[in-house]
Amino acid sequence: MLETDGPGGAENVAYQLAEELRDRGYVVYPVGPGWKQGWLSAKYRASGFDYRTFMLRRAVDLGALRDIAGLLRELRIDIVHSHEFAMAVYGTAAARLLRKPHIITMHGNQTMTAAWRRRVALRWAFRNSRSTIAVSRATKKSLDHDLGLDPAVVRVIPNGVPWRPGNPEPVRRELGIREGEILILAVGNLLARKGHIVLLQALQLLDAAGPAVPWRLAIAGGRGGDEQERLEAFAAEHGMTDRVHLLLQRDDIPDLQAAAEIFVMPSLWEGLPLALLEAMHAGKAIVATTASGIPEAITAGEHGLLAPPGDPAALAEALRRLLTEPPLRRRLGSAAAQRAADEFSIDAMTSAYERLYLR
Repeated sequence: MLETDGPGGAENVAYQLAEELRDRGYVVYPVGPGWKQGWLSAKYRASGFDYRTFMLRRAVDLGALRDIAGLLRELRIDIVHSHEFAMAVYGTAAARLLRKPHIITMHGNQTMTAAWRRRVALRWAFRNSRSTIAVSRATKKSLDHDLGLDPAVVRVIPNGVPWRPGNPEPVRRELGIREGEILILAVGNLLARKGHIVLLQALQLLDAAGPAVPWRLAIAGGRGGDEQERLEAFAAEHGMTDRVHLLLQRDDIPDLQAAAEIFVMPSLWEGLPLALLEAMHAGKAIVATTASGIPEAITAGEHGLLAPPGDPAALAEALRRLLTEPPLRRRLGSAAAQRAADEFSIDAMTSAYERLYLR
């Protein structure tokens, strides 16, 4: 169960977990919002899932709770697995009505505990569910602190991603990448917390210093966001428009990864971001920030280079090193791919959830 339906990390985890569980012989019913069906519901339906919906008309909606409980009863559900705030609360209540085990996964939204009413609701949900999962140690630490939880309440299951090789040629043709140009890729909705403006500022600093290597930047911006105009304006002001590509609603991330030499994640905060794990699987040279759960996947200097969040100068220096040192790119990319295969596979994540379900 998940209340959102656009491209994003939590949505991808829910979809990929459903696919893997179905492959292992389980019957999985995805449940999502009936008032804003789009990207995720289309993916589920295209993959043959029996996608069900609910309507949430207001913040506290007893009718929605009744409908969700009725749906779970109709489908003869054994286990309810809810993702993120709203479904954590409504899923807990519905599962308690039916006396079914309920599991929550929190993906790292650091704004959800800002309001005291949300903190009260989450504490109640966590205490009345069979298990609560955080996708990174940083997310667990934040929840423990903000909600005053006993350390045993929330446990960690790291995200994992499936990996398939991409084809670089269609992307390089589409973007007009010339011989000798290095493509830098960032992936994430065009929101302030993703730090894309910091990335553009870092590239502008590189330009001012006279970069030795020509670059292009592609930002796979998912469903877009309120930073789009700001990013476009900055690129235009600094003469970058022909080298900065904002790409929305893309389903060819493996191809984008294959086309790029460098992957950048300039986020101000995250959970354990899937785009980062995908770049690791693809063997990309990575520059990321030290935000939230990112250092749990990337050891600085071993699997990638890390910079403080919101620091254009530090990000620029890391990018300069990767742009000008091909052996460093190869070494970091190879180490990242090995760690991703060992620790962040879709199989490892699904097996951890399966053990939790069976217990």
